[in-house]
Amino acid sequence: MSIEIKVPVLPESVADATIATWHVQPGEAVSRDQVLVDIETDKVVLEVPAPEDGQLGEILNTEGETVLGEQVIASFIAGAKAGQEVTKAQAETPEAPVVEAGHEALSPSVRRLVAEHDIDVSQLKGTGAGGRISKEDVEAFIANKGAAPAIQSKAPPAPAPELGERTEKRVPMTRLRKRIAERLLDAKNSTAMLTTFNEVNMAPIMTLRKQYKDIFEKRHDIRLGFMSFYVKAVVEALKRYPEVNASLDGDDVVYHNYFDISIAVSTPRGLVTPVLRDADKLSVAEIEKGIKELAVKGQNGKLTVEELTGGNFTITNGGVFGSLMSTPIINPPQSAILGMHAIKERPMAVNGQVEIQPMMYLALSYDHRIVDGRESVGFLVTIKELLEDPTRLLLDI
Repeated sequence: MSIEIKVPVLPESVADATIATWHVQPGEAVSRDQVLVDIETDKVVLEVPAPEDGQLGEILNTEGETVLGEQVIASFIAGAKAGQEVTKAQAETPEAPVVEAGHEALSPSVRRLVAEHDIDVSQLKGTGAGGRISKEDVEAFIANKGAAPAIQSKAPPAPAPELGERTEKRVPMTRLRKRIAERLLDAKNSTAMLTTFNEVNMAPIMTLRKQYKDIFEKRHDIRLGFMSFYVKAVVEALKRYPEVNASLDGDDVVYHNYFDISIAVSTPRGLVTPVLRDADKLSVAEIEKGIKELAVKGQNGKLTVEELTGGNFTITNGGVFGSLMSTPIINPPQSAILGMHAIKERPMAVNGQVEIQPMMYLALSYDHRIVDGRESVGFLVTIKELLEDPTRLLLDI
């Protein structure tokens, strides 16, 4: 039974998508729910699984092609085994000759290679399951000695230019990377963005974390990190300075009475900002678990459009990569973003004495159309005070 493989229904804000990677080739046997292809949109990567046990038939759209929602991109033969002819066109193709006895399980791609290079199948040794000959077996045979007779009649390939070690590699931008570039450029061009800095003594937080991290992890089954303290401090500061939690909609300023915090996560496909919903209602343990879950999903490409949509304020922690200071770019339509950086020991004046303290720079980039200097500096100072005296987070002072 032939089944059409279609592009999933795309979110309303996504017009089209791109075929990212085919994990299965025509003729290969697959099991139910095995991922056939990754389809990349501007926001997320969608996985298309196999509907049944069977075999992938003909691929209609190759990697890099643009597709629409519910467009047919391949055929699938339910119940078929590897090596069975899956389409009438393949059955009539002269490049797929009848294989010799004992090699009935050759896939179409293997038969095609055998025909192209005029290889005696009996000379091949299969390394696949049950001694099955794979495409890699044929390619290895061609590379060693089997390709010589077939290539003799062809013109020798043009020699590659000698570049020595000065080589180049050209890779097309992914849709996500293009979208990130567009949004960053739009933020730079359409906002009156300024950045203000401060520094925070992390000794109190580090002492608190060192004292309770083992008990915390045993109780909540999650590691106690710094991000939960950052989120708690940001939420409290947003309550005191609602302009930083606002956004522009045309000529209107929209003040949000909820606290959805976007957390910048670096993934293999680019930087994304999944949202931690209602952060003001979460405990420290719930914040740590939520951030870990979003980070794991980001690394595995499992984030949904809903998890990437919204957010009133963004926290980005370049310190995990060693950044000492930066000027983060606003994530539109938000009005501000907080950059955290590496914690470094530096000599500081404490009560008239020079002491070595673990210090970290804070950077707040904000849209000056909504947030004035007083609010931006007050917001950053509030975060500094809360982190330097975490007891204030508990006492709400």
